[in-house]
Formats: sequence, C-alpha cells, structure tokens
Amino acid sequence: MAEGLRERKKRQTRQHLSDVATGLFLARGFDAVTIAEVARAADVSVNTVYNYFPTKEDLFLDRSRGIVDRLSRYVRGRDKGESAADAVLRELRVQVEGVSPTVGLMEGYERFMWVIENADGLKARLWHVQQEALLHLEATLLEESGAEPGDRTPVLVAGQLSWVHSTLMAYIGGEMVAGRGAAEVSRDALVLLDDVEDLLGEKVLNYARRAAE
Repeated sequence: MAEGLRERKKRQTRQHLSDVATGLFLARGFDAVTIAEVARAADVSVNTVYNYFPTKEDLFLDRSRGIVDRLSRYVRGRDKGESAADAVLRELRVQVEGVSPTVGLMEGYERFMWVIENADGLKARLWHVQQEALLHLEATLLEESGAEPGDRTPVLVAGQLSWVHSTLMAYIGGEMVAGRGAAEVSRDALVLLDDVEDLLGEKVLNYARRAAE
C-alpha cells in the first residue's frame, strides 16, 4: 500500500529529529546534549521529541531495530542448499566488499564510535540490543531447523553466529577509529571473515541447511 500523507509526515518528522540530535551528539558528545536542546534545534516541543523517541538513547541508536533482526533476516532468506552460517557469512561478505555503511565502512564512523565510547548509557543500550538480537536469532534457528523444544543446538549456533558478527563489527570499528580508510579496512575485513569461517566447526557450518530441492 502507498504511504499516506500522515504516515509520510510522521516518518519525516522522526528522521528530522534523529538527524538534528545526531548532529548535536557528534559535535558535543552524548551526555553534553539535553532533550530540550534537541527540541529547540529541531523547532519542536520536548513532548514531541518524547512522542517519537522515549529515551535519549533512542535518538542516537534509532536504527537499532535493524540490528536486532539482521542475522535472523539473513538466516530466513538463505538460498536453497545454504546453511544458516553460509547465509550469514555471504551477506556479511557482500556488505564488507561493497564498503557498506551498515557495517561501519563509511566516512565519519570514527566519530560515531567516539560518541558511544564516551557515554555509558549508550554502551549499556548497545549491550541490550546485542542480547535482544541473540535471543531473536535463537528463536529463528529453533524454528528454521525444526529442532525439538529443549534442544540446545540452536542456542549454541546462535552464539557462534553472533560472535562472527560482533567480531567483524569490533574489528571494523577499531580500524576506522585508528584512522584507516574504508576501502582498506574492507579488504582486511574480508580476510578476517575467512579466518573466522576457518574457526567454525562443521556442525555450525552445516546447521539448518535449506533443502536443495
């Protein structure tokens, strides 16, 4: 269905608030900026900000929902003959090779990481996002594998695939903060993914393989 006028205006307002807040956070740091300052800069009321973003952390991590279901989407969208790990590794390689902002390969990412590293509230929120993503992936693997209730394998495989993703993101973040260019980091990150795949056991690599027929 086509987006209605009201929905479009709400989406645009939400994006405007996020953009204004992010600019302030990047310039001054997360803890130094108040919701009232965001509201003034965006020319809206404080209540309007809270209507769209219940917490200040939501303003900066407004795309966390995409992180929560990222690995689950990859698993559900795996091709015929692909395992869950195959799909995750393939999608991550595509994004790294394409120098995609979704994995932090973009100009200015080092400033984004600086804001997080200097705000305990953001670090705590990111930890919760990662835990939510892990639980989401566990549920997806349980469903996609047809495992019986009580089978711990989906939990263990989800932990391994989550480790792959977090290891990649930590590496890219560290290298970008160190001042390296995105294209250069991309090349080394592809090598890292090969090394990570070599460390995964056959049971993980073959788990939840979609039938070829």
